[in-house]
Amino acid sequence: MAHIEESGKGGRAKNIELNLVPVIDLMSVLITFLLISAVWTQISMIQIGSSLYGKKSDTQPSPTPPPNADVVLKVDVKPVGYVLTVGKQVISLPMQGGQFDDAGLIAQLQRVKQIYPEKVDAILTMADELPYDQLIKAMDNCLISGFSAISVATGAPQ
Repeated sequence: MAHIEESGKGGRAKNIELNLVPVIDLMSVLITFLLISAVWTQISMIQIGSSLYGKKSDTQPSPTPPPNADVVLKVDVKPVGYVLTVGKQVISLPMQGGQFDDAGLIAQLQRVKQIYPEKVDAILTMADELPYDQLIKAMDNCLISGFSAISVATGAPQ
């Protein structure tokens, strides 16, 4: 802190000391804020990069829809079991003994694959109250059945 000392020679000597404690406190807060905001920036970059509705450039070719995209294949993961929608047909696969009927879902998906052998896309929806592992199991069942272009719809199943 700056202050003026009186000396015995008649003049005043200046003693200037800078108090750097507030500056150091401010810098430590800024560094912490920058570290925290850097992590959030990385997460938001992942969300923007995976968006299908991102900005399209003129040189980018338009994406081609997968074969048989007009036939909707949707798997709803509900607390009561799976609900498979193929076009207008709805197939319900209730839980058996407290477990999801994964074998039944695979059998139904393979039946759909036999009817539409070129179809590779499927849509998954899941109820919010179910664990994330169940979504992974449903995705694995789709992959086992030959549906590799899986998309997850936001919002709970209807």
